[in-house]
Amino acid sequence: MVDSNKEISDICIINTCTVTNIADRKSRQALRKVKEKNKNAIIVATGCYAQTYKEELEKMPEIDLVLGNEEKKDIVNYIEKFIETHKKIISVKDISTQKKFDELGEVSYTEKTRAVIKVQDGCNQFCSYCIIPYARGRIRSRKIENVISEIEKIAKNGIKEVVITGIHLSSYGKDFEENIGLIDLLEEINKIDGILRIRLGSLEPKIITEDFMKRLIKLEKICHSFHLSLQSGCDETLKRMNRKYTTNEFLEITEILRKYYKDVILTTDIIVGFPGETKEEFEKTYEFLKKIKFYKTHVFPYSPRKGTIAAKMPNQITGDIKSKRSKKLIELSDINEKNYNDKLIDENVEVLFEEPKGGYIKGHTQNFILVKCKTDENFENQIKKVKIIGAETEAVIGEIYN
Repeated sequence: MVDSNKEISDICIINTCTVTNIADRKSRQALRKVKEKNKNAIIVATGCYAQTYKEELEKMPEIDLVLGNEEKKDIVNYIEKFIETHKKIISVKDISTQKKFDELGEVSYTEKTRAVIKVQDGCNQFCSYCIIPYARGRIRSRKIENVISEIEKIAKNGIKEVVITGIHLSSYGKDFEENIGLIDLLEEINKIDGILRIRLGSLEPKIITEDFMKRLIKLEKICHSFHLSLQSGCDETLKRMNRKYTTNEFLEITEILRKYYKDVILTTDIIVGFPGETKEEFEKTYEFLKKIKFYKTHVFPYSPRKGTIAAKMPNQITGDIKSKRSKKLIELSDINEKNYNDKLIDENVEVLFEEPKGGYIKGHTQNFILVKCKTDENFENQIKKVKIIGAETEAVIGEIYN
């Protein structure tokens, strides 16, 4: 899609999202906007919103093709068919029947110093608020040899850090006949020359066990930052969400991580205003977050998703209450982040630098602390030693000394 007022496209493809109602609305807005700019273009809607709510997109006259997630790989064939027939195409198969991970070619570099590698798709958890299992299907894992082959090519291109991601990353390997899990994949990636850092995407907390950590601690390239999806710090709310752990279990998981990695950074997601969340339940979440002291908490007001159990639950929470509760948790998150950053002053760290801008160059430590250094030199994609001299809420200030 050409994002320019001066250029007109012949074909516009919009890869839609459906994780929240806002994402749905933005997807529809994007489709209408691109049609306004490209009046004679072929408009293709694909992705998760197309997969889950095809009937809504079918009614939009702006759209010529609606393709599900499984149909993405054949998008060229579908467009050629439309050009021949000039008839609207709706092709969305039942994603739950897909059994194998789709190999879609080379990775897209999200940044010049870092590559994101998707190794898993689908989810079998069926949390009561989540539409993802219906949009992405059941768990499907990418073969280890394919992952390794791609990362080896990335390393030869000079990329030093890879981020291993998936829709439900902790499920990696559970669909294989062999007894293979995420830790087996990580052990193989750790052997690849040229890759200096391996960062993990969001993890289901219960993958963190003593056995898992005893193997993980031996992998020197693993970054000591972990995003664990909590969603609520109240057991009653977690049960309604159909999450598979209690707050006590989650607390033990964070203690295991902090035992093995003294410099570990923990971040999380929280849903505020889940149906039935009383004032007392919210306060339990607030106190639990104070106890855990996450480095950063990503706060999301609950968004009802048509087709999920939670959307039909009684005692839906009003928007103003969600806003007030969200604000309180965001303030706590900012305090935790600033307190941690303050403790880093006078510490020496190693930073993988990214893009220079405005007399500064930014980068991240191994445990994903954002560092800003004032310099006119370009250290992009280089790891340098830095002394921390100051702290802000979202970053620390450093001086490069090597």
